[in-house]
Amino acid sequence: MPAPQPEDVRPRPMRSRAVRIVVVGGGIAGLAAAHRLVELAAAQQVPLDLILLEARDRLGGIIATERIEDFLVEGGPDSFLAEKPWASALCERLGIADHLIPTRDTHRRTFVVDRGRLVPLPDGFLVLGPSRLIPAWRSPLLSWRGKARMTMELLLPRGRVDGDESVGGFVTRRFGREVLDRVVQPLVSGIYGADPSTVSLAATMPRFMEMERRYRSITWALARSRARRRGAAGSGPRWNLFVTPAEGMEALVTCLARRLPPASLRLRRRVTAVGQSAGPHPWRVDLVDGTAIMSDAVILATPAPRTARLVSSVDPELGRLLEAVPYASSATVTLAYRRTDLRHPLDGFGFVVPQTEGRPVLACTFSSVKYPGRAPDDHVLLRAFMGGAAHRGLLDRDDESLVASAAQEFAALLGVHAPPRLARVHRHAAAMPHYLVGHAERVAAMRAHAARYPGLALAGNAYEGIGIPDCIHSGEVAAEQVMAAAAGRPDKAPAPAFRVSPIR
Repeated sequence: MPAPQPEDVRPRPMRSRAVRIVVVGGGIAGLAAAHRLVELAAAQQVPLDLILLEARDRLGGIIATERIEDFLVEGGPDSFLAEKPWASALCERLGIADHLIPTRDTHRRTFVVDRGRLVPLPDGFLVLGPSRLIPAWRSPLLSWRGKARMTMELLLPRGRVDGDESVGGFVTRRFGREVLDRVVQPLVSGIYGADPSTVSLAATMPRFMEMERRYRSITWALARSRARRRGAAGSGPRWNLFVTPAEGMEALVTCLARRLPPASLRLRRRVTAVGQSAGPHPWRVDLVDGTAIMSDAVILATPAPRTARLVSSVDPELGRLLEAVPYASSATVTLAYRRTDLRHPLDGFGFVVPQTEGRPVLACTFSSVKYPGRAPDDHVLLRAFMGGAAHRGLLDRDDESLVASAAQEFAALLGVHAPPRLARVHRHAAAMPHYLVGHAERVAAMRAHAARYPGLALAGNAYEGIGIPDCIHSGEVAAEQVMAAAAGRPDKAPAPAFRVSPIR
């Protein structure tokens, strides 16, 4: 007897009228939503009229890969975290999982800029705290007072914090100000482009809250987790968890687009508003050219401020909540050099820069060291990250000025003594949402408001995670919600919620 299928994909009688669903936004969240709709429609035998509207002339959002001569340049994210299953699972379904490559086996470490020199991040330091104290004590990044304060964390009681707190407040409370300024701040800014004193711990790194709740000491909890990983069969360095398509991140975008009905993709179609309709299709999507598309459901996979403007006529309070999510702009500056043009051995994957150093660069990735196939063997490819909350005015400068700043930093920190052979600037205007303290509660309120309107769903990096897997998951959950609503089964729609990562 064949195994029963899950209820949400069990075949059903073919409908006489196709379900029309509009996805607004062609970034990775919108593409994942559209792809999931196609999967669900096929599994449930529901005729689907899918329309994906993208205002720009290309798909993928900030994901952009360029092949320039023998260099592979990533304009946006260069990889994704395989520990979160949604991106890896999508690659499996797309048939490209065997194209994913991990980071190289050698030089799996990060440097921190300290008084103009690159110092290795202490072995076992995991974003907010150490899993090993001896390497941290040996590191020149901290003074003896800072090391003593960090070690005291083993003896501190659980905090008496009601509700959410900032990442900066948590780290200062547990490990001291010096650990925050010299180590955690550059790591957090490199990930989120934001000041840790404003970033929500519950929304970004909830597992550290859970560690304190369960084990009291973060250091002890991290050490316990490290020992468990080392003892597990097949376990390895955490860098193994980052993977990327060998052809670059845009290969994921291209593969997704090819799986969608060609007629469903509509580029250079800017949406001005979304509203409800009294006709056979309950939703209306207005375009800038004055036309409108009537649909059974709408997925808004656009940045929160843009989504706010689209839904403000439907629910002003939802619009207000969305508008309150702040965003920062950033740029990547990619430079290529001959290997002989650098004095630094590049025996790591890159470096991060504390704000106290007063430099215009937030971080740098040694792209050709981190992944193979990014540059010829006798060249190196370096990628600087600029902008974020700390350098908002920097991106007002032209590309030539940004290239000159990055080259100057590489000369000072890496001993570069020649002009770059290749230079490429990618700008991302208002692309990085900041999860401020209380973000989880605000997102819960957004979800509650959106749930009042069957057939409306929100997706993207403004809600429960900024990474590629999080965006994919948000798009797929949105697809399942609107498909259930359009098929008259809103009780089967999954309810998104913040996910607390397990302590590993």
